[in-house]
Amino acid sequence: MSEHIISLEQPILSRNERLATELRKRFAETGTYVVNVLSSPGSGKSSTILATNERLRDTFGLTCAVIEGDIASDVDAQLMKEAGMPAIQINTGGLCHLEGNMIGQAVDAFDEAVGLENIDVIFIENVGNLVCPVDFDLGENLCVMILSVPEGDDKPIKYPGIFQHAGALLLNKIDVASAFDFDFEGYNRVLDDLNPRAPRFEVSATKDTGMDEWASWLAEQVRAARSR
Repeated sequence: MSEHIISLEQPILSRNERLATELRKRFAETGTYVVNVLSSPGSGKSSTILATNERLRDTFGLTCAVIEGDIASDVDAQLMKEAGMPAIQINTGGLCHLEGNMIGQAVDAFDEAVGLENIDVIFIENVGNLVCPVDFDLGENLCVMILSVPEGDDKPIKYPGIFQHAGALLLNKIDVASAFDFDFEGYNRVLDDLNPRAPRFEVSATKDTGMDEWASWLAEQVRAARSR
């Protein structure tokens, strides 16, 4: 028998694209803006989402919810609920990314619990990974890449795909920059080549640095999406 190679990648991605298209239509019908948050573990995704929620809620009157993606546990989902946000935990059991079918189930749960039309913004906190999540469209309006200063300025060189893919780039934990040898000039020079169009924000989610500017920009994206 001759050798055959069966690739599962294309069927999986094709199915996911179909589900993403259905999700995007559903979000548009309810006026729900969706932000897919990408980063490596420990970059500060959760703290950034929490600080952004405070501003979107208190300054712009927007209601936010969160879909939490992790290999295991519900620690982050509980943290979000304590902050007053509806939150759904997805445990992937080892899978390094979220997929459209998982998001669809979470959205169904939101719809049943509070009504999707009552949620202005959904943050999807994807599994911490700088490679896999890029390939899977989740029906989002915006992908945000968060890099933290302690991770180093070389990450855009080592993982260019996720930085090219992002619609906004956040550099977090700038309050501790003095303790690390982070080359801001070199970092921005690489991004100028990889993704010159995406806006960049230097923030510290726990110290409130730069968060007002970031949240204001995001609120404007929500407003613009609803006016289309």
